[in-house]
Amino acid sequence: MLKNASAKYRPFPLIELPNRRWPSRSLSSRPIWCSVDLRDGNQALAVPMNVGQKLDMFDALVKCGFKEIEVGFPSASNTEFAFNRRLIEEKRIPDDVTIQCLVQAREDLIEKTVQSLMGAKQVIIHMYNSTSPAQRKYVFGKTKEEIVQIAVRGAQMIKDRLHRLEESGTKVTLQYSPESFSATEVDYAKEISEAVMDVWQPTPEKKMILNLPDTVEVAMPNIYADQIEWICTNIKNRDSLIVSLHTHNDRGTGTAATELGLLAGADRVEGTLFGNGERTGNLDIVQVAMNLYMHGIDPGLDFSDMNSLIRMYERTTGMTVPPRQPYAGELVFTAFSGSHQDAIKKGLVGYEEHQTFWDVPYLTIDPKDVGREYREVIRVNSQSGKGGVAYLLESEFGIELPKDLQREFGPVANDEVDRLGREVTATELKDMFWREYIERVDPIALHHFHADGVDGAFTCRCSLMKSGSEVGIVGKGNGPIAAFVDAIIKDGDVPSFEVANFREQSLSSGTEASALAYIQIKRADGRTVWGAGVDTNIELASIKAVVSAVNRAFAL
Repeated sequence: MLKNASAKYRPFPLIELPNRRWPSRSLSSRPIWCSVDLRDGNQALAVPMNVGQKLDMFDALVKCGFKEIEVGFPSASNTEFAFNRRLIEEKRIPDDVTIQCLVQAREDLIEKTVQSLMGAKQVIIHMYNSTSPAQRKYVFGKTKEEIVQIAVRGAQMIKDRLHRLEESGTKVTLQYSPESFSATEVDYAKEISEAVMDVWQPTPEKKMILNLPDTVEVAMPNIYADQIEWICTNIKNRDSLIVSLHTHNDRGTGTAATELGLLAGADRVEGTLFGNGERTGNLDIVQVAMNLYMHGIDPGLDFSDMNSLIRMYERTTGMTVPPRQPYAGELVFTAFSGSHQDAIKKGLVGYEEHQTFWDVPYLTIDPKDVGREYREVIRVNSQSGKGGVAYLLESEFGIELPKDLQREFGPVANDEVDRLGREVTATELKDMFWREYIERVDPIALHHFHADGVDGAFTCRCSLMKSGSEVGIVGKGNGPIAAFVDAIIKDGDVPSFEVANFREQSLSSGTEASALAYIQIKRADGRTVWGAGVDTNIELASIKAVVSAVNRAFAL
């Protein structure tokens, strides 16, 4: 990079807007949405969609709830034209959905576009021409006045053909874009837009769409908001316009620019699913809609089955949704950090108990709202802690580890995960727990157990396997566990200890056993150690848990 950037680049000039109002506003309602996936997203693909893929995309967009869908650039190719005709002739467009087509201000292209729309019920004809100083100077070599005349002639060509559509029952809305608006002088953008308005003559009852694209992000999003508010404040007949936004993401702030543009007075938003589009892409319309949703505003778009939408998108476009894409990526609701996992786990429990407003740490929305599961939220790698380990064991297998046992097993699991150097599954975590606790049969293993009780006094007679030999032991106590502990201590190979904690639970159906017991023992030196046992008989599960704890406490 240049050491002195100012030698090659310059900041974008500020907009003179001394009484700007957008910074103090807040959003309270949704905009009009328009998907441009089938045009703006499609033209950015190395291999454009075929008609079948475009039909799949169109059906998915309708299912999401889009009422305005830009279906293509019918004058650009036979595929685009054929797609329009198929939508119309096969009556694939719902009555409440309006299709939109893009066209340059050229007569031959306008004529073909009108032909492609014959027979449709509701259409938007979207005309554009470039207006920025660089486009005027380098691309067209024309003056401001000449560029205005291009727009005016194109607007008139469209107006002259409207009767052909309207006489057949088509409702037509007209849309104009001063392309490269973001880099155009605002007073000139106003001038050329008003020149088009003079031709089309919009009214409050029959509005036209004035689309003000952030074609290339050349400034911070607050500058774009200033541009939008300046136009909304200064353009004539504002009540006859639907002001529309179409942002790109060259600076990585397409979402911010759109939201600030809405605060600045815009009514409508164009964008694509997951931000597909030329260069760094268009606005990700999912992000803006879900941002409204998380603030309690119904966006009017349904993304409740995000996984299916992603599969459709990847199948039809050949693109992929990045794992960190807001709301949609595989990892956006996932925590690996131990402290984050613990906070999420506690927050989820609190929400389940109280069912008030969503307020779970680190999760902006409930993953269920986009068709995700809580089990996808917490995943375990070497950065994870006891909370994540415990959550996965409980959510996947119903294993509810006591808090102290979580603190004991967490580092054990973490060491193993660190050794593996990768993320581990819930099944792998369960296997680690089983090896560390359930399958601990050295130096002693339970071979046989029987206990009888009379008036609260129990006697146990059992046998243990030690160094390959069976050894019988007998003990007494006020319960089967106490009697077994007494028997082990009397045998003499294990130092004295006492039971400090006992928990038991039933395991969910489908597991290999129906009862799981946890025993914490306390050695004479004060150290506590947990053990666990599984059996169809809860009493035997408890005895096995004692054996597990003893093996872990004294075989070190």
